[in-house]
Amino acid sequence: MLITLVVANQKGGVGKTTTALNLAASLSAASRKVLLIDLDSQGNSTTGTGEEKNEGLHSLLDVMVNESDSLEKVIEETKYKFDLIPANSDLISAEIELSSLPSPTSILKKKLADMQASYDYVVIDCPPSLGMMSVNALRAASKVLIPLQCEYYSLEGLASMNKTIKEINEATGENIEINGILRTMYDSRIRLSREVSKELEEHFSEQLCDTVIPRNVKLAEAPSFGMPALYYEPEAKGTLAYLALAGEIINKFESSINVS
Repeated sequence: MLITLVVANQKGGVGKTTTALNLAASLSAASRKVLLIDLDSQGNSTTGTGEEKNEGLHSLLDVMVNESDSLEKVIEETKYKFDLIPANSDLISAEIELSSLPSPTSILKKKLADMQASYDYVVIDCPPSLGMMSVNALRAASKVLIPLQCEYYSLEGLASMNKTIKEINEATGENIEINGILRTMYDSRIRLSREVSKELEEHFSEQLCDTVIPRNVKLAEAPSFGMPALYYEPEAKGTLAYLALAGEIINKFESSINVS
């Protein structure tokens, strides 16, 4: 059964794209068929695979606007065992293009319904803002993963995401919830990091991932070479952490989907 895993945080600079990209690579390395969707007009997940931002005849926004179009029209194969729907500069105008359509925030959910037999996971990299594309992603989600740094403002960002999801549920009748909280760029030498991590363990124990992503130079370097860390430096601490996260997600999310 398809698991749509949305990686979201309204706060930027928390490792959201790094998580989406490396999780897609790690899940595919675990023999899962994976589609990565880049919803951020900056296209960092796209360039992180070595692909160019899609400036061709058809874009994801085109497919969303045209009811009869399938997502297959814009899916590209990558060199890294997972498929990609690349970002496009058209996404900048998504608010205007989609706002005139009926049920504009449920379009992606409907399009993904046709992909059930094609993939095990769809990993969606959201833009760092709450716009039309982010709400589309959240409404399409079967699981929501929130990456955050262990710093004071991250806790504020988590509270903001909780509030946003509650508002979307109230407005749409969805039952979206945060299923995973991932500590990223973690440095145990910093006291604040340890303190915030402890707060998360105390207050969000059910959602908090056991895996912690360390601050790691190889994770930061890999996108500039157009590759996930798994293919840039397989033995790096950051790479091994994302492989561990993929294993944790498989164990936790697949069993919950099967039970439900």
